[in-house]
Amino acid sequence: MSPRTYLLALGAFTVGTSGYIVSGILPEVSRELGVSIATAGQLGTVFAIALAIAAPLLAAFTGRWERRRLLVVALLVSALGNALAAVAPTYELLLVTRVIAALGAAVYTPTATGFATVLNPPERRGRAVAMVFGGLTLALVIGVPSGNLLSGPLGYHGVFALVAAVSVLGAVAVRLGVPAVAAPAAVGLRARLAVAADRRVLLLLGVTVLGVLAAMAPFTYIAPLLSASSGAHGATISFLLVGYGIGATVGNTLGGRATDRFGSPLPLFTALGASVLLLATLPFTVVSVPAAAVVMFVWGMFTWSFNPPMQHHLIGLAGANSGLLLSLNASAIYLGVGLSGLSGGFVISHVGIEALAPVAAVAGLVAVAVLVAALRPVREVAAEDGREDRQVPELARG
Repeated sequence: MSPRTYLLALGAFTVGTSGYIVSGILPEVSRELGVSIATAGQLGTVFAIALAIAAPLLAAFTGRWERRRLLVVALLVSALGNALAAVAPTYELLLVTRVIAALGAAVYTPTATGFATVLNPPERRGRAVAMVFGGLTLALVIGVPSGNLLSGPLGYHGVFALVAAVSVLGAVAVRLGVPAVAAPAAVGLRARLAVAADRRVLLLLGVTVLGVLAAMAPFTYIAPLLSASSGAHGATISFLLVGYGIGATVGNTLGGRATDRFGSPLPLFTALGASVLLLATLPFTVVSVPAAAVVMFVWGMFTWSFNPPMQHHLIGLAGANSGLLLSLNASAIYLGVGLSGLSGGFVISHVGIEALAPVAAVAGLVAVAVLVAALRPVREVAAEDGREDRQVPELARG
């Protein structure tokens, strides 16, 4: 694997920390700004929805930009949003700064994913994609727990300032260590829309939305959820978040390797099925700190093994339009994150925080059903042909 892929992962770490940091600092934001936990959680919702809307629009607008320059600009915009968050004195202004930070993340993640496939040979594509997403999992291992620990002495202002500084360092590293790569060939609007309108693509994007919704509805409110279920507080929650992040890193790596070996469908079904089981049983398993440590690790592992096979499958379907399709999938990811914040806040307000995980498991079951529908047409075509059509197995593998 090209060593430059690690620099792309470093940039993903910065935008990942920017996106997920709210989960670690919810109690401090709630205390400092005098808003409820559910209201503070909407900071993550606004970030996610802004990213979901912006990703495909910015992909079209920046389609002819040189790729390294685009990555650097994206990281600097993310840094600006977090720097403004560090000085935002009110909840309303903090919401605005989250939108600015989301614009940078909307461009960076799909661009870096596509860049990684250019830097590496086809047989290592799954691992290259997993490496970029490894930066996002590293944000869970280091970024979110660190934010939780530092929010006490520094307040949310200081945490956002640190995220801004790390984003600038990421921009410098990418600028100095990643080669310049020309923009891909221009793709006409009709061709772009044809890919986006493909039934399989729409169903797969639906799987992403539902899968992320299922995973993130409990995770957005993970600090109060762990406090209520296992009695964990303070540094103990940070420890449990580290365990989740380590599991996510392991799962992301395994997801990439499994995709290169088995294709996309098997890892996708395994990740979703295991996640549903974990969520459905969460109220009965996370009853003590030791039990929570084990569950958090396994939950993180299966949740984050989902991204590499999904990205790999979409790249295989898209061909020359992979940039657009990856941006649409980024939109789907953060639409799921945004809906998770809204639905999670609703469940907390009307049912109680203990119901979050079982409700999320229902969304996961629907995701499995949609995945079956998304992959069935490919299998049916192969059966009707009665022969080994080379293109169909390739699409089935992603």
